[in-house]
Amino acid sequence: MTGDLRLLPVAVGAWGVALVCVFVPGAAAWVAGGCLAAAGIIGAALAIRRRAVATIGGLVIVVLATAAAVAFTVFAQSAGRDAVHAWGGRAVEAVGEVSSSASVGRDGRLWMDVQLSGIGAPGAVAPAAGPVRIGIEEGEGFVLGAQVRVTGESAETDAGERAALVVFVTAGTVERSAPGVFGFAADLRRSFVERATRLPEPGAGLLPGLAVGDTTAVPAAVDADMRTSGLSHLTAVSGANCAIVVAAVFAIAALSGGTRALRVVLAALALAAFVVLVTPEPSVIRAATMAAAGMLSILVGRPSAGAGILALCVGALLVADPWLASTPGFALSAVASGALILLAPALANGIARWLPGPLALAIAVPLAAQLACAPVIALFAEQQSLVSVVANLLAEPAAPVATVIGLVACLAAPLPPVADLLTACAWLPSAWIATVAHVTSGLPGAQVLLPAGLGSAALVALVSVAIAIVCCRGRPRLRDVTRPDVVTVWSRRPGPSMSGGVLTIVRCVAAGVLIVVASIGASRVLVDGPLAPLVTPHGWAIAACDVGQGDAILVRSQDAIALIDTGPDPGALDACLRSLSIDRIDLLVLTHFDADHVGGAAVLEGRVDTVLHGPPADDADARVLDGLARAGAALRAVGAGDRGTLGGASWRVLWPRKDSVAFPPGNDASVVTEFAGGGVPRALLLGDLSAAPQRALLRDTPLTRYDVVKIAHHGSADQEPALYEGLHPSAALITVGAGNDYGHPRRETLELLSGLGAHVYRTDRDGRTLLGIEDHALRVWTDVAPP
Repeated sequence: MTGDLRLLPVAVGAWGVALVCVFVPGAAAWVAGGCLAAAGIIGAALAIRRRAVATIGGLVIVVLATAAAVAFTVFAQSAGRDAVHAWGGRAVEAVGEVSSSASVGRDGRLWMDVQLSGIGAPGAVAPAAGPVRIGIEEGEGFVLGAQVRVTGESAETDAGERAALVVFVTAGTVERSAPGVFGFAADLRRSFVERATRLPEPGAGLLPGLAVGDTTAVPAAVDADMRTSGLSHLTAVSGANCAIVVAAVFAIAALSGGTRALRVVLAALALAAFVVLVTPEPSVIRAATMAAAGMLSILVGRPSAGAGILALCVGALLVADPWLASTPGFALSAVASGALILLAPALANGIARWLPGPLALAIAVPLAAQLACAPVIALFAEQQSLVSVVANLLAEPAAPVATVIGLVACLAAPLPPVADLLTACAWLPSAWIATVAHVTSGLPGAQVLLPAGLGSAALVALVSVAIAIVCCRGRPRLRDVTRPDVVTVWSRRPGPSMSGGVLTIVRCVAAGVLIVVASIGASRVLVDGPLAPLVTPHGWAIAACDVGQGDAILVRSQDAIALIDTGPDPGALDACLRSLSIDRIDLLVLTHFDADHVGGAAVLEGRVDTVLHGPPADDADARVLDGLARAGAALRAVGAGDRGTLGGASWRVLWPRKDSVAFPPGNDASVVTEFAGGGVPRALLLGDLSAAPQRALLRDTPLTRYDVVKIAHHGSADQEPALYEGLHPSAALITVGAGNDYGHPRRETLELLSGLGAHVYRTDRDGRTLLGIEDHALRVWTDVAPP
């Protein structure tokens, strides 16, 4: 395998250059020219060098040539992308061809990629070329290959993003349906989704995702469970799905007596058909390429060549599409594939010291993927699943069954009785996977939340390396077996290794790291679980949960609980509720329907008695309410003047005005609530009101001093000073995410509050913040001690 690793610099070099060029497109031409010049100089020098040096030099030339090709691709597309990007922040009309499947975003819109052929102001479209991402309320006919025309508000994308522009569609039409085989594939998928969703949950909405990668029907609660349990990769068309299809065809051909070459050819044809069925978007092509790499290694009779072939595939994909380098999906796919090739054998060999060989291999495969992917996940997401290996061990046996039978059921759509029978058969393993996700995601300590970034990635990488050192044994390799009656096995080979003493020290250090991490983790699980009532102050009445850039405020009176907004992430909200030993919500207030205020609602389904909400703006808002209602919650639209009780406390709604058209649904129509009495400090929660509705609120309602005020819109600069002067809060709560892109809270707002003598508590610095009344005085507890 050492020889195969010589190709690793090709992939690493291409990846590094791609990242530089997509984030700094202006450097692409210089990078391409520099790499070509360096390659020419080295090539000339090799003519007079020894063969050993020439071998190394040849590899360097390949690396430089690949890097130059990547940079040239960025340079060639930069002009078109810049022209599209210049339309950011304006109302636009765009024409193009859908180039990806649709997925449901947290805002309820259907999101998909479109390759533009024209863009401009409404009614004045001019030719243009570049990728954009569109979000549309209803996307009937918006399938891969369809020619569409959309109008909406555009937003600029950050450097490195695949799309040059994002368009929030207000109106859209399909000008030409998906042609030929793509239209037929879309009809098959649509029929399969309709057939699957007629079956009961859990499992019905998940089945299309498992079989053909269509996640539009996956319930929000199931999606949250899948992410928490580390099973979300099963609903994306990943290398695993492609491998299942390839393995199934390969096995059938083998049982029929086909030669190895015939098996590979048939598997390749099946893989190509599968790609067309699930839409040949970039992520699917990437996954298929990774699966094809494995087939190629089998065709050449060298399974151990997978590492080299994988490196070449990564380089080729980056030359074709350099923007893949900055996408988490590509990184996770490549890293996971590499881990299965390079790390899984060593893990299986080491775990076999304690467990039978087949079980050791079954554990090693998901463990290798988890160890390799965890640092990458920490770069982009706050969630780290701690139950992923267990969940995958339980769910993985059912995944191939659901995929294969579901895929056949999709293809059998022209024969409804057969399709119905096969779909029902595929539902059972799908329901099992959904149940596994639900049970494992609900375990204490199922996930840990870390701020996304390099620091968290480094910490997670340290833990992953420590686990690998402790579990691995020897230097494993694949023994290439060419006899058809012999099964490929894992074996160890002798070779130079670290001296016994140094190796023992390294393993002891790794074990020490794991003991420390495990101790901290176990303590956290206990503190957030069984010991939560003991370590949480008994006197709290208001809690500001740390859910990132979003709102989630709890109010408690005589064991009755109100929750104002849910934050953006179900996992973060659930962690806060568990830390406070809260299982049920008596009163849920949804101030408005932005994702940072309702994104975590899925975790509350079946746990809420009454929902107070402001005016919904569209079908996506209504879907949030429908999900809660179907799970047993009573819905109540509220406006200024509505009031009620929570335990011994009273609440009343101060905003929005009922039936007002001055402030449309959204931030300015946020439900503003007041809580007082029953042991609750007098508190006012301002939602996301901007300065204009704050002035209207001040005119409409006599306001006096409040003990606690939740500052509007995460401390943005758009505030009305006169309102806060009238409120004169003792404590000002700002719910805000660390390092957010909006610059919240703004300096002007902090200075305003400081000038009023308010004590400011921010969830990005103070963490979860609890407030209560002790001895007739306001008491505050924070997770992070003040400096």
